[in-house]
Amino acid sequence: MTDLNEIQKEPEASEGLKLSVLELGMMWQGVSAGNAIKNAVELARHVEKLGYTRFWMSEHHNSANLASSAPEILIGHVAGATSTLRIGSGGVMLPNHSSLKVVENFRTLEAIYPERIDLGLGRAPGTDGLTAYALRRSREALSVDDFPQQLAELLAFFSDSFPPGHNFKRITPTPVVSTIPQIWMLGSSDAGGRFAAQSGLGFAFAHHISPEPAIPVLRFYRQQFQPSEFLAAPRSILAASVICAETDEEAEDLAAPQILNWVRFAQGLHMPPPTLEEARNYRYSPHEEAIRQQTRSRGIIGSVERVMYKLDRLIKDGQVDELMVLTMVPDPVARHRSYELLAKAFNLKPEPAGVAR
Repeated sequence: MTDLNEIQKEPEASEGLKLSVLELGMMWQGVSAGNAIKNAVELARHVEKLGYTRFWMSEHHNSANLASSAPEILIGHVAGATSTLRIGSGGVMLPNHSSLKVVENFRTLEAIYPERIDLGLGRAPGTDGLTAYALRRSREALSVDDFPQQLAELLAFFSDSFPPGHNFKRITPTPVVSTIPQIWMLGSSDAGGRFAAQSGLGFAFAHHISPEPAIPVLRFYRQQFQPSEFLAAPRSILAASVICAETDEEAEDLAAPQILNWVRFAQGLHMPPPTLEEARNYRYSPHEEAIRQQTRSRGIIGSVERVMYKLDRLIKDGQVDELMVLTMVPDPVARHRSYELLAKAFNLKPEPAGVAR
């Protein structure tokens, strides 16, 4: 086991680093959608007290085990139950929506919770092809990659910067507010990093989806960043799947349901999430074991010592400003404890009540 004192000899990676949360609204066996959302609210309140910075909710469709198809609604719900956390989308999958409607939704949220709302934008549909077709209402919308145009329109609506003569120049997204959400580009490849750098936006990389390209893409974003009216200097987030416990053995045990769930998903098996007992007793075939090993590498799992050793390397190598943590375990108590251990390891300090980050 790595000595914690050895790790703490190099504190600069985590000094001043912000910690945040990514929430999927996982409906573990027997948990209703309503209770999954209630658990998300309880987690947001918990991490707010610990000093976490932001709490983002994902957008997934046709996923029976996830209560996260409408992040813009969940954002308002969670923001109303908290006071200092920034609440946002991780993300809104822009191809599924009109840019104008996204701007209206997030201006409304910003009007209710000023300077606490984040708009994280994704390029993927967050679902399968048939569901994407149903969301977009035309086959043409599926076959045309017009994300650059969509993003440009969204930014122009927020900043009222359509050129003279543009048809949309006559449209005023309502409500009119004096502030706008923080806008972030999400990505799990270099494409997202390029859009973020060229548009002068913050960038959040999904290490939990694609760990291999994380470091080069994050560095590329920082090197190529072009200042904009939205952001003067590069700002990056590394989103990672982390399960932290008192011991390596306990953390590996807690991770078993998530890993089995991912192995099944990788094989196209859409089943209810496994219980802890089911995951403990499951016997992997040789083919499944190969998938399990690959899946296991996407997560950072272990005691504080093991987790911090791995995270410190990623944070330094990726030159990131913030770590966003996804912790998927069925037991809410163990989940809360994982976030507590990370908060202590990173020396988080809660903000005074009512002071947004």
